[in-house]
Amino acid sequence: MRAVLGSRRWGHAAAAWAGLFAALHLFWAAGGALGLAESAGRELAVDRPLWFVAAGLYGVAVALVTAAGLDVLLARSPLTGRAGWSLPPLGAGVVVLLLVLAVGVQALLLTDAGYGGGAVSPAQRWWTLLLWNPWFLLGGLLSGPAAGAAHRSLLAAGRRDCAEVGP
Repeated sequence: MRAVLGSRRWGHAAAAWAGLFAALHLFWAAGGALGLAESAGRELAVDRPLWFVAAGLYGVAVALVTAAGLDVLLARSPLTGRAGWSLPPLGAGVVVLLLVLAVGVQALLLTDAGYGGGAVSPAQRWWTLLLWNPWFLLGGLLSGPAAGAAHRSLLAAGRRDCAEVGP
């Protein structure tokens, strides 16, 4: 029972995180400017090329809505069948992606690797280091326990099923 409650709590928290981040990307895609120059750079924020709006804003929003859906499914109880068993590994994949992204970009910005010559403005660097990357880290830290709790819930359900069938 405890694994089920943990799965729900973490799954819903991770879904809320993904939903908020998707809403921000949709705000930017619809023309909102607050924070976009600091996130993506002044040139992309002003010019808004089609590829950036389609892939970088709408595309990321779709990915985040998909992640929110996965997190809601992880929060479902009990997960059953083959589909149920596939959800925790998918959740773990999201965790790895978010953590690699957060830590990798953080390391690149802190070491100034590849960003010399003013390609990244001081404001963009500051916002990325202090707001955007920790946001990705938060997503990974919320999704991880959701996937783990869902996996434990599946294992507990499997043990109950085995006990009911008996030898």
